[in-house]
Amino acid sequence: MSESSDGSSLPGIAYLVGAAFFWSVMSVCVKLAGERLPSQQIVWVRAVVTLVYSYLLIRWSGIDQVFGRNKKLLWLRGLFGFAALTCFFYALTKLPLADATVIHYTNPVFVAIIAAVALNESLSAMEIGGAAASLMGVVMIAKPSFVFGSGVSGLNPIYVGVALLGAICAATAYVIVRRLRTTEHPLVIVFYFPLVATIGSAPTAAFTNLQWPSPWEWVLLIVGVGGCAQIAQVCITKGLHAVKAGRAMTVTYLQIVFAAVWGLLVFGESIDGWSVAGGLLVISGTLAANRS
Repeated sequence: MSESSDGSSLPGIAYLVGAAFFWSVMSVCVKLAGERLPSQQIVWVRAVVTLVYSYLLIRWSGIDQVFGRNKKLLWLRGLFGFAALTCFFYALTKLPLADATVIHYTNPVFVAIIAAVALNESLSAMEIGGAAASLMGVVMIAKPSFVFGSGVSGLNPIYVGVALLGAICAATAYVIVRRLRTTEHPLVIVFYFPLVATIGSAPTAAFTNLQWPSPWEWVLLIVGVGGCAQIAQVCITKGLHAVKAGRAMTVTYLQIVFAAVWGLLVFGESIDGWSVAGGLLVISGTLAANRS
């Protein structure tokens, strides 16, 4: 599937919308499971479940090159994806759902910047200005005391920093996916993510306070986290095969809307004016940064 001459691809966009929805459901399940289970345990279970799903999909699709051609880039895609997953899941258990999601979704800004270096895509003044606006939006969401004063209840800067680090790692993974699109099948690219995450999260999960999941938590982990994540990964990979990296990621901002709704309905989380304004600034800045 290739991008059409007018820069749009309806099938690709449909995949990206689907990815945003299923990621939002996954985030809800992570936050619910994280009320008792350590985040690294959730990362490991998610990785194992999606590794099984990915392998079965590859076998059912009759793909011969299970481990791909460009193994170096495939392993790097998995490594950065694992780092992003670890940071995001941890942030989800510590921050309000909508705030953690919007901070993580600064990653399209970093996609544009990293793609400019790695893929030789041009970086304009509009893109630089959009990046600055998005980061300013993150400050408005985090509301640090040294900017807003002690009278405003802000987010823990450590957790905000972890969420931002996850966004940078996710952006790097997405750029690598874009680079791999000419040599690898989408399902092979997806396969490497849980493969590396399973290997990487096993030792870190082992050193946490492991808890045996309840039946309901098993449903959350296997169906909610693992199943929805697998569907979202396939959708995002197919979408990135059809739409330019920076432009494609703007579509997935629908996850912020989904997260706000889930946060209100499931967790009773309120959204203040600063967070709304910051979220709008992040979205506007990213749209500007990825404007064709």
